[in-house]
Amino acid sequence: MTAELARRIAFTLGGLLVFRLGTYIPIPGIAPDALHRIISQHHDGLPGLADAATGGAIQRVSIFSLGIAPYLSAAIILQLLALVIPRFHARSRCGESGRRAMVRYTVGLAILLALLQAYGISLALQNADGLVREPGPLFLLTTTVSLVGGAVFLIWLAEQMTLRGIGNGLALLLCVGILAKFVASIASTAELARLGLMSGAALLVLAALAVAGVALIVVMERARRILPLVFTHRPGGGAGLTPQRGHLALKLNGAGIIPAIAAAWLASIPIAIVGLIARPEQGWLAAALRFMQPGKPAHMVFTVVVVIIVALIYTAFVVDPEHAAESLRARGGAFPGIAPGEASTDHLDRVVTSTTLVGAAYLVLMLLMPEALIAYAKVPYYFGGASALIMVCVVLDIEAQVRGLVRTGRGTNAHEIDSSRTAGGG
Repeated sequence: MTAELARRIAFTLGGLLVFRLGTYIPIPGIAPDALHRIISQHHDGLPGLADAATGGAIQRVSIFSLGIAPYLSAAIILQLLALVIPRFHARSRCGESGRRAMVRYTVGLAILLALLQAYGISLALQNADGLVREPGPLFLLTTTVSLVGGAVFLIWLAEQMTLRGIGNGLALLLCVGILAKFVASIASTAELARLGLMSGAALLVLAALAVAGVALIVVMERARRILPLVFTHRPGGGAGLTPQRGHLALKLNGAGIIPAIAAAWLASIPIAIVGLIARPEQGWLAAALRFMQPGKPAHMVFTVVVVIIVALIYTAFVVDPEHAAESLRARGGAFPGIAPGEASTDHLDRVVTSTTLVGAAYLVLMLLMPEALIAYAKVPYYFGGASALIMVCVVLDIEAQVRGLVRTGRGTNAHEIDSSRTAGGG
């Protein structure tokens, strides 16, 4: 192990430890006894992925209760805007300066979203019976500042972990929170088996499903569709043409986990709106809220539609067929048997679309399988969905980064390192 790799691992572990400790720091002014009572009464209604992503900080009403959700929401909003607004699209493609500008926009929007969410949470906490010791403007102010400060600190910490640690800092913070809740879920499942409420065969089936799910994610995240290319050039400026073989590798799941996160985020919006304006026992809005809960057919259909649409749009944004075909033509490349120009653009567009649909089908399967098992088979299968995708993808990214750092210590050049990261982490 090189000294640089050891330093980066130590920095990453330190950042994760700071995050975990922060999830246990409560917001000032909360009565612990009342909080425990409310959690025990409404445990089933707590947001699953949101609480898992914060490592249980929501249940503990910690200063990190917002987690990095405001930043992720801001990033998704800006990416969607870049797809439909030419100015944003052009700005995002302006090299390093464009990347820094998009980061500034994302952080600014994240702070605004955090302010809105923090103030809404502080009002909800104050309205809870007996939860706040001294309700009033001072509590609203301190709670809002604490939550926003916690979110901003996590954004800064994630950036530092990305620069000085291993892997993507945002993904690592998501992963460690999910991992903490996953361990608790395993313990709960094991307790059900110990009490005789679940058979040993059912436990083995759950374990097999978890292993199969991990294997599927690894295979799909590393899968590439290879398109053969032919390059022609004039050696020494002569008249002869020498064909050179090459290939274009398209990731099968080119959109990554963005469609999964976008589906969960977009599904939470109508649920939150209906939950605010509808009474819990009556009204068609309350009935609509029940139909949009995870495991219900409406929620599943909504997830399928959102994942497919976001995957197609995002992949078309990342792999622009027209731009790629033009770049290929300028370098003297072409697809065998297909003329450069519009024909190559149409061919690449068809291939990207079909490949993206396969990736979207895989994401839909990973997202809906846990919901279906829990809702209809009454099986406590918690290792799946966006949580499993995030955990496995983070592990693959860490593996690629570690291999790159090890090769750096052995004198591998930067181009080879970047290729290794792309092949390993996607």
